[in-house]
Amino acid sequence: MTTAAGFTDRSVADQSGKTFVVTGANAGIGLEIARVLALRGARVLMACRDIAKFQAAAADIRRTAPQSELAWLPLDLVDLASVRDAAAIVEKESHLHGLINNAGVMIPPLTRTQQGFELQFGVNHLGTFALSSLLLPKLAATPGARVVVTSSIAHIKGYIEWDDINAERTYHRAARYRSSKLANALHFFELDKRLRSAGSSVLSVGCHPGVAYTRLGRYMGIAQLAGPVVGLLLNTAAQGAWPALHAATGDVVPGGYYGPSGFAEMRGVSGAAKRSAGAMDPEAARRLWEMSVEMTGIDPGLAEAK
Repeated sequence: MTTAAGFTDRSVADQSGKTFVVTGANAGIGLEIARVLALRGARVLMACRDIAKFQAAAADIRRTAPQSELAWLPLDLVDLASVRDAAAIVEKESHLHGLINNAGVMIPPLTRTQQGFELQFGVNHLGTFALSSLLLPKLAATPGARVVVTSSIAHIKGYIEWDDINAERTYHRAARYRSSKLANALHFFELDKRLRSAGSSVLSVGCHPGVAYTRLGRYMGIAQLAGPVVGLLLNTAAQGAWPALHAATGDVVPGGYYGPSGFAEMRGVSGAAKRSAGAMDPEAARRLWEMSVEMTGIDPGLAEAK
């Protein structure tokens, strides 16, 4: 439950009998999300690319939760074929209570996905859109299941370059990161509207981790070197996991957005978070949805909300 003081890992109720998929679960915030869910009795499908990294992460979790039910879910969001393969594996599970879209990349040099998309938009948004869409039938078969999409406080200054979505003409890596995080916010906003219009029991919920010191900032150069000092003022990875855990297991509203409640939403216990007006623009959300279907070739089959 969420107390007046806010939501933390201690607020997560018993999750015995439940199954969750956590993307990017081998390190950082994803590892901490998986750890808490496992400690509370859930079966956790840890989605990541490398089995050796999964094994190391699982061993880490089992040091404190030896009875953890953990499984490797091979997933590389750089390749939509891998996303389809992962979804096919999850389809074999008896049920799925939550998909926590945590994995992402941040401000790399210009790079492209296997399908040729700009990496940050391709991984952070299109990969998340594709996996969420493919798993909706499995989620819908489990009453009260949730899709959690991770955005960022960076979305507030984001804008989508509709006429250069694939960075064919210009590339500013920080701007493209902000754009991908705005896309995440628009995604869960539009998904919520369409799910509710369809009468689905699946909840679409958003979150952001604040500012946490993790490997996500490995392309930040000299700023990353100051991380151990700056990190004293920011969230740890474990604290950065609180909003996602809140979104996945706590008392939430459909389409709600959760993040740290401390100064400028950079750190602290999880509570209701602020969104930009652009993150709730119905026309932009509809346009992004249709573009995402076209780019991925994956249609969730949810009609536009009326």
